This record gives sequence, structure tokens and C-alpha cells, in this order.
Amino acid sequence: MPTAHLADRGVLAISGPEAGPFLQGLVSNDVTRLDQDASALWAALLTPQGKWLADFFLVREGERILLDCERAQAPWLISHLTRYRLRAKVAIDDETDRWTVFAAWGEAKPAEQPGVLVVRDPRLPEAGWRCLACGGEIQPDATAEDYDRHRLALGLPDGSKDLESGKTVLLEAGFDELRGISWSKGCWMGQELTARTKYRGLVKKRLVPVRVEGPLPAPGTPVLREATEVGTIRSGRGDRALALLRLEALASPGVLRCGEAVLVAELPAWLALPADSTP
Repeated sequence: MPTAHLADRGVLAISGPEAGPFLQGLVSNDVTRLDQDASALWAALLTPQGKWLADFFLVREGERILLDCERAQAPWLISHLTRYRLRAKVAIDDETDRWTVFAAWGEAKPAEQPGVLVVRDPRLPEAGWRCLACGGEIQPDATAEDYDRHRLALGLPDGSKDLESGKTVLLEAGFDELRGISWSKGCWMGQELTARTKYRGLVKKRLVPVRVEGPLPAPGTPVLREATEVGTIRSGRGDRALALLRLEALASPGVLRCGEAVLVAELPAWLALPADSTP
């Protein structure tokens, strides 16, 4: 089973008797499931207008909830969450220096050991496992670049590499199909507009995996069908990338060009498109 150290990940700890209810009113997933049927959750923090700000994995550690987040976003997340704490009995701490984050993929679960939390990646079975180590030892036998290729092939977004702060709508990025949203838990920040987008069919673009035939374009390079811009490329590695494409571009047989490369959309089985958008 390949295992890679993800040095660009950090860990926050949310503790206190009101940690769960505090997060429940802010994030896109149902935090109560950590005490029921989920060892980990994938969730996002949105603007009041329903636009992406950050996403992270939530993992229960005793009485605390750990956030496996982007390392670069950790200071901002602490500041942002603190704004909403008010009188809640909650402590928010950056424990990035204590924890090391690994990803493992393959069918077998990594071996349990003291000081290591091992949880299934909640997005897809094929995604593998998240391993948070605090005192335990994990010897990686793969690189972060190897994991990058794995998640790109599955079509899994990686935070700010693929999503735009204050702009991306969760349904464009697969959060519905990838179990990053609860539609039944009640109100949360950005919930109303996210639900409206879903039930009114307002999604016009999707983030999809593509095969790159030619030099890998830089993130943000426009994608063209003939002379019309139909999207932009996001993160990529080698001949794999993610691209945010308009639905009509996915339904058309036209060639997609990006920089000096041709892109070929390879839609994963989990991705649900409207019938009139299926190629």
C-alpha cells in the first residue's frame, strides 16, 4: 500500500464541551455523525453567499475534533473560526507542529499503532486513507507527487489548488457526490444558497479530471473550444489535471485546447451530470 507524507497539510484542534455544536452551525457536513457512523468527514467553510473559503477533514480524537487542513490556511482558519466563537465554550488551537499527515491508498487499511489515527478518506473508497501521526512512526514509501497523481485520476479537488476563495460553488467541485454536504442537518453558513443552486439546477460548470496531451498548462490557463473560452485548467501533474469546464463543453464533441495542449475529459463514475450534459 503506497503511503505518502503530505507536508502541505496542517492540523487544528477544536476542543471544549461545545466543539461539536460550534462546528455544526458553520460547516457543510453533519458533525454529529462523528459520534455515530463516521470516523471522518469532509466538509467546507463557506461565505454567507455560499462560496468556498476552505475545506478540511474532520476527525474525532477523544473529546476533541481535529481538522486536517491546508497548512498555509491554518492561521487564517483559526482567525476566521474565532470570529464566530462568541461565548461558546470552545478552544481553537494550531497543532500543526505536533501532528504529521499522511495519505495511503490501496485496499488494505494501514496498520494501527499508538500515536496514529487512521481513518478512511470519506469521499471515495478508492481515495484510500488519512493517517494523522502524533508520536507514532510511519515510514512513507511514496511521495506527495505520487498521491497527487492518484487523486487527480479520481477527480478529487485539493483545496486552493483547485478552488477559488469567494468564487467556487461546492456543487461545481463535486462536494455533493463526494459526501461533503449534508442536506438534512439544518442551517449552516452558506446553506441556503447552496441548496437553491442544487434544487433549481443552477450549476453551469463542473470540475472534472482531464488527460493532458501536450505540455501541462499553468493553473488558470483558459480552455478553448474552437475560439470560445469554456473553462480554465486547475492543478495538474504530468498528463493529468483538473479543469473547470462549462457543461456544454462536456456535452460537445469539439476539441478542447489549453495553451499548447489538448485536453480530453475523463469523467469518473461518481460524477453526476444532467442528462443533456453527458457526452
